[in-house]
Amino acid sequence: MLELIESHASFGGTQRIYRHESKAIGLPMRFSVFLPKEASQQRVPALFYLAGLTCTEETFPIKSGAQRFAAQHGIALISPDTSPRGAGVPGETDAWDFGVGAGFYVDATQSPWSKHYRMYSYVRDELRETVVSELAIDGTRLGIFGHSMGGHGALMLALRNPDIYRSVSAFAPIAAPMRCPWGEKAFGGYLGADREAWKQYDASELVGKATRKFAEGILVDQGMADQFLAQQLNPDVFEAACKAAGQPLTLRRHDGYDHGYFFISTFVEDHLAHHARVLVG
Repeated sequence: MLELIESHASFGGTQRIYRHESKAIGLPMRFSVFLPKEASQQRVPALFYLAGLTCTEETFPIKSGAQRFAAQHGIALISPDTSPRGAGVPGETDAWDFGVGAGFYVDATQSPWSKHYRMYSYVRDELRETVVSELAIDGTRLGIFGHSMGGHGALMLALRNPDIYRSVSAFAPIAAPMRCPWGEKAFGGYLGADREAWKQYDASELVGKATRKFAEGILVDQGMADQFLAQQLNPDVFEAACKAAGQPLTLRRHDGYDHGYFFISTFVEDHLAHHARVLVG
């Protein structure tokens, strides 16, 4: 059952925040949703947006300006929180890049994280099923995108589940998490020392094993003044993996842009258009 926390008129539709008891997480979870005006009369396609480190369900709707373009295309926008809250795991708030605000969209297998840190199952199954059953969302027309840690999540979830997500894009994704400090820290902590187990969550490893190509292409935008580009993001690795796998990719490199939401808000219109071509036609 959904509990409505906030609702605001926005571009002819409504921007809302909901809370619900999550079985996958075992704790209450919050997510934001923008519903265009069409949702008052019919089911609409939807885009899941996965946010980055330290963000919440509110970050994207407040900072991106995406509602204007979602309204133009008649697409809903859904953004979950980035981790469980209140799990009480010792040390979960000690670092900004692991634990609270940093669930990395994986299902943890290592104690004590495995009890509540199950963001993969939450996003793919429970959240999707909840919005389709409780809101005017067309479950056959879903796409996914995200930023940084959430860009990793979007690419990974789409590549693993092309039967669920029909379109995918990312802003400055952690594109090869097995090869960067953020990913090694998160995967080691949540999944343990076996690097073979990490491959199921690494987009650059998954693209060659995907059961279906995204024929319309994957869109990735990367700022070249991004302070995390050199050590953490590895877009070149993902680009090479896509080329080897025959997966169409549009990787756009933008001089002068950094890692933040000024970058995202500049190009979010293009991402909505990319998804609308698939989900709306």
